[in-house]
Amino acid sequence: MKAIVYSEYGPPDVLRLKEVDKPEPKEDELLIKVRATSVGYGDLLTRNLKNATSREFNMPMFMLPMVRLVFGYWTPRKTILGSEVSGVVESTGKDVADFVAGDEVLAYPEMNFGGYAEYIRMSSKGMVVKKPVNMSFAQAAATPMGAITALGILRKVDMAGQRAEGADILVNGASGSIGGFATQIAKAFGAKVTGVCGSSRQDHVRALGADEVIDYTKEDFTQRGVKYNVILDVLGKSSFSKCRDSLKPNGIYLLASFRTKHLIQMLWTKIRGGKKVVCAPVTGSLEDLHTIRGMVEQGKLKVIIDKAFPLEQAVEAHRYAESDERRGTVVIAIGQQE
Repeated sequence: MKAIVYSEYGPPDVLRLKEVDKPEPKEDELLIKVRATSVGYGDLLTRNLKNATSREFNMPMFMLPMVRLVFGYWTPRKTILGSEVSGVVESTGKDVADFVAGDEVLAYPEMNFGGYAEYIRMSSKGMVVKKPVNMSFAQAAATPMGAITALGILRKVDMAGQRAEGADILVNGASGSIGGFATQIAKAFGAKVTGVCGSSRQDHVRALGADEVIDYTKEDFTQRGVKYNVILDVLGKSSFSKCRDSLKPNGIYLLASFRTKHLIQMLWTKIRGGKKVVCAPVTGSLEDLHTIRGMVEQGKLKVIIDKAFPLEQAVEAHRYAESDERRGTVVIAIGQQE
């Protein structure tokens, strides 16, 4: 089968098309013929992991050596990227009961990757569900990571003493995968949502349902005099000190990705009381994926595809995803799409 592989860390040019062995499903596994896979932040970061800076690595820096050991310190161990896929079950192992050949599915192999290929195998008990009928393969492939993460983050709001229903929530970074889904899920929870993004992505964020959109290149949301119950700073582009005056009493500065200083701030604000910093690491579950599937089927979540590239143009797909031209979700489409 064809796959996009890489044997060294670096820029998009390290990706290359290669013939590799087609996987064989074990007794409890599915063999999925991949129809689409996303080009997500995790793919971009992992492709160049050896050269990742503290700004790009949105976790405490002491974790970077451990992450590199898992993925390969000097050269990659997992040579096929792609942590979100959609496709059609081609065959199943003898112990699989919940899926049959021909089922259309979306799957989240997470950091096992493997989606940049014509076929992938997954455990039938893993993060895989039937594809919503009201989603294309491309849209389905761009859903699991961002939606599950956003769902888990917004659940932290209730746990931290606020309610999403009726809250004023600002999403800083509303045009990305996590921010885009957070905008929609917060709306589904009954919040009033303000999205912050660049000039070129305002229409995209409005289409996701934001009540108000702020262009960060023209206006600093922390200087508007408007206060919010929750400020979700997806990639930590701002800071608690800057956002403090923009939070209502007992408001939450919520982080999807965080560094050591944020963990210290979270502990300190928890002890002190009042406005809080909440770091929200999220470990998704199959139940979460079913929840997301249900929200899609109910019309509460959608994915707007910016651009789809064929497998052979994975290099171009990565270049585009890293560029300022990107307006939304980028996917790699494999085979005929519908």
